Amino acid sequence: MIVTKPPMGWNSWNMFGANISDALIRQSADALVESGLRDAGYEYIVIDDCWSLRERDAEGRLVPDPEKFPEGMKALSDYVHSKGLKFGMYSCAGTKTCARYPSSFEHEFTDAATFAQWGVDFLKYDYCNKPRIDGDLLYKRMGLALATCGRDILFSACNWGADNSVEWIKSTGAHMWRSTGDIFDSWQSVKDLAVSQIERQPYFSPCCFNDMDMLVVGLRGRGNAGLTGCTDQEYRTHFSYWAILQSPLMIGCDIRQMDAATLETLTNPEIIAINQDPAFRQPYLILNWGRSQLVWAKQLEGGDYALGLFNLDDDSRHMDFYWWDLGLPAAAGYALSIRDLWLHEDIGIFPEGMGLDVPAHGCRMFRARLTRR
Repeated sequence: MIVTKPPMGWNSWNMFGANISDALIRQSADALVESGLRDAGYEYIVIDDCWSLRERDAEGRLVPDPEKFPEGMKALSDYVHSKGLKFGMYSCAGTKTCARYPSSFEHEFTDAATFAQWGVDFLKYDYCNKPRIDGDLLYKRMGLALATCGRDILFSACNWGADNSVEWIKSTGAHMWRSTGDIFDSWQSVKDLAVSQIERQPYFSPCCFNDMDMLVVGLRGRGNAGLTGCTDQEYRTHFSYWAILQSPLMIGCDIRQMDAATLETLTNPEIIAINQDPAFRQPYLILNWGRSQLVWAKQLEGGDYALGLFNLDDDSRHMDFYWWDLGLPAAAGYALSIRDLWLHEDIGIFPEGMGLDVPAHGCRMFRARLTRR
């Protein structure tokens, strides 16, 4: 299985934690379709930790909790598929999951076969309670089990960037890998994860996408990952940063009860197009002022540029940058025509660079196209 674009979908953990059920997953699948999120590109419905009984059955297989999932996982998977969506589940490489449920350690091939029988399309594979075995071997085990289970299952390796995984994660068969610690619904958490990716920028690549953790857009301080919450501007900055750095976009809020601002952020087609651009070229920094004023650039299919200006400071900042830092010399005779992706309007032609005010905790996202001067 080859995954050629950052996956998009919804995961139960950030909002619901252990409070999951068959009804919740079905309602969330319905909401993904009815809200327009599916049509915007979000296709995975993923159940996180706490879905099974505390013990395996007599044949050593995982057993869905019959109180939470009375019809079992195959019936639920069939329902998700009937909505034109894909079905995801959770396990762990350690001796227990993070919530201390049975993990897949020493059961990798049995579990992969079970997931295939249930119609699973996506496996989030965590790293809690790790035994004294090299992490790459633990992920290679499951990578091989999934590759030979008879079904295409996207392998989401969630080891938080630990144990120098940047050096070996692509060898495991993972299609995406967590390059950060856990996210929480606060500006400080979003900022910390954003800054942590500066050094990991060279490892962003297609087929094994850096996962900066699930989105907190729309949590508003509620749920399992809720803390102080963020403003709508901070949520837009969060979404834009994840998009231009080609992270998978996995929604974490209660999509059954989204407000209009949340839906507008999550379905912005011009921002999603940057994340899903088919060239998937490496993003790079053209401005890094104190690790708080950042301009990320990425060359897109067809020669356009994506430009993301991010002010992580607590005060408004003026940010100047120039086209030669993109590899476009002034002597080439070109300017850039700039489109604002949040305002959805063309803002002008700029011959050599730009200077803009960016509000505190804010961002500006642009698509830039070459034009003759």
